[in-house]
This record gives sequence, structure tokens and C-alpha cells, in this order.
Amino acid sequence: MPSIHKGTIAIILLTVLCLSTIGILPASAQELSLSAKAAVLMEARSGEVIYEKDMHAPLPMASITKIMTLVLALEAIEAGKASLDDLITTSEHAADMGGSQIWLEVGEQMTMKDMLYAIAVGSANDAAVAVAEYLSGSEASFVAEMNRRAQELGMTNTVFSNASGLPPRTLGMDAEHHSSAYDLALLSRHAVRLPHLIEMVSTHEYTMRPDTTGKPHLYTLNELLDRVLGSGRRYGYPGLDGIKTGMTSEAGYCLAATAQRDGMRLISVVLGAPTKDARSKDTTTLMDYGFRTYEPVTIARPGQSLGEAVVSWGKEEKVSVSTIEELTIGVPRGSQGELTREIDWKKDLTAPLHKGEVLGELVIKRGGIEIARVDIAADYDVERANILQMLVRMSKRLLQSIVPGKPSD
Repeated sequence: MPSIHKGTIAIILLTVLCLSTIGILPASAQELSLSAKAAVLMEARSGEVIYEKDMHAPLPMASITKIMTLVLALEAIEAGKASLDDLITTSEHAADMGGSQIWLEVGEQMTMKDMLYAIAVGSANDAAVAVAEYLSGSEASFVAEMNRRAQELGMTNTVFSNASGLPPRTLGMDAEHHSSAYDLALLSRHAVRLPHLIEMVSTHEYTMRPDTTGKPHLYTLNELLDRVLGSGRRYGYPGLDGIKTGMTSEAGYCLAATAQRDGMRLISVVLGAPTKDARSKDTTTLMDYGFRTYEPVTIARPGQSLGEAVVSWGKEEKVSVSTIEELTIGVPRGSQGELTREIDWKKDLTAPLHKGEVLGELVIKRGGIEIARVDIAADYDVERANILQMLVRMSKRLLQSIVPGKPSD
């Protein structure tokens, strides 16, 4: 499939995936029986909404708030502004948090890693505030960052007032604190791609202060987390590896969940379920519907060549390119034939080029609508040719153009 790059660069994509239909008709949309006030099911890679119920309604979200707290902390670590080994000192404000906690004492120090696990596994409010203060100087400043990041992520129906998710009135605040199922799915979609996030939120149990007598043993509050018990018995929803629960009398029972099977990741959010069992049932209903009606399609794998692109002024005239990460997308069953691929080049392909250098993006469309993109990079170095090499190359091309070709039979 040829693609012309800025008038002069051409790439020939190899056939690495057959995008033909498989003879299964797309599943018909159906009304699901959900007890939650609002819900959404999203394909994580494309962001496509598979099912929704009042997904834009602004509602209290309780401790699902902590996904944003984890996101800002992990983004700071990824950017080199913080480290998992950093020691965080507990303030009086953080120690005074009620609800779920690890009973931090004023002046107590704990590593960033332990604080984040306390948030992810035990939903610790005191740890959430301690991390917020460490990263931004005060919880108020951190909340401003939470709201700024929410806007950047397109969370238009979200307002944060604190880092823990406790009701503002409980904290003596006259402030708004709400989100929507769709906004929280957007946040979760971003969160699951951050280093360490899935590792933390998929942890079933975690021991704090292992070398002391005051060591709370934390167990996940996510009853659907897929895990194998000591007896060998499997428990939870198959493939579900996160993300965060929430519950207050105002918010009801809430859950932002994610599950992955065969490389296809789905995200569901339920807000305002009447009971914990109803929350689990709604999440299971959504996930079952998604895995029943969607299927994974692997478009590209790292190191698997997509083809060769012409390079200007290179010792080699072409360079092989491939994606830097695996690209698997969930699509409605039977819709593979609607998928197309194209290259969005980000720079001129002029030597020198270096192995691993990002040259552009592979763009995937379904029915003409973009659903995913992933970086592509050079598979090897291409050094710049000298003048003599270019003259020899041009001479060969000139001779080929004037020597009559062999007549066809």
C-alpha cells in the first residue's frame, strides 16, 4: 500500500495483518440492566464508547478521586521530578484525615512507593494528602493541579476539591467535588498507560511498616480483582486488574474498573450503585457485554517491519520501519474489514537516521475515522552518503533510464 511522504518519500507497507472480515455480524446494541445512576464502557486504546448510561451526568465519585492523585504522582516520577524512594513526612493535616487510612502519625516518614501502594490498595486518605502536600507544597495547590490536569484530559464535567475523595462537607469545605462516568473513563484510559499504575492497583494485599509492630496489612477493596488464592482457587472477574473503588453515603458505591484479555483492554465506570453487590453486578454486566461484542485485532508488534521508506542522502537508499510498541485494538466483531492504515510522517527522511529514532506515527482508521496511532521508528542506522557515493548512485539511475529494457514475451 504506497504512501507518498511530502512529495518525494514513498513507503511500501508489508502485509503484516489481513484486515478482512471474518463473517460475524456486528452485535446489535441492547439495553443492559444496570442499577447504577450512571455508567460507561470504553475500549481503552481507541477511547470508543461501547455502552453508556447517563455518562455525562456530574455525580460525586468518592475515592475514585484517588486515580487522579496517583496519576499526578506517577507523572511526576516519570518526569524525574520525584522518585519512588523519596521520603515523605506526614503533616498534622494529613494525619487528621478520617475514613480509610494507614494511621500515619505527625512527623512519620514513609517512602513514596509505600504511600502510593497505601492509596492504590487500601484507599488511604492520609497517604493521599501526604503525597499531595509533598508534590505541591499544600493540598490546595495539588487540587489546583488536579483540576488543571482534568481539563487537559478533556474531563469537562469534573471539579476536584481535595486529594482523597472525602465529601467536602466532611472536611468542613463549601466546595464542589464531582465527576462523570465518561470523565473518569478518560482519566482511567490515561492512567493505565502510566508506568507502575497497573502494578499497584492490581495488588491484592500489601504490608505497611513490615519491620515495626504497627504494621497494617492492607487488602484491596476491589472485590472483582482477578487473583488466585492460596488454595489455587481463582477469584474475581477474569482479566480484571484495577482500578479504584469508592463509597460514601452521598456517592453510593462506585467503581472504575479495567480488564484485559488477549491484548484488548476495556474500561468501565459505574457511579451511584445502591450496594456493593450491585456495583459488582453492573461492572460484570458491562465487561461481559464488551468482551462478547468486541474482539482484539493486533495491528503491529515491536520489531515487526511495516516496510521500507526511501531515505534522502543515505548510504542505504531505504530504511525499514516498525512500531515501538505493540498495537492491539478492540473493534466490533466482524468489522476488521473496515480498518485501514496510513503513515503520518513527523520529519523528513534525510540521512543520518538512527536506530529507534521516531520518524512518524502509524494511524489506524475504522470506517474512515481515526481510532488509534502509535509511533514508528527506524529499525537501524542509516549514515549519510558522501558526494562520490551519490554521484555513483545517480550515474546508475541514469544508465538504467537510457538502456532499453528486455522486451516482454
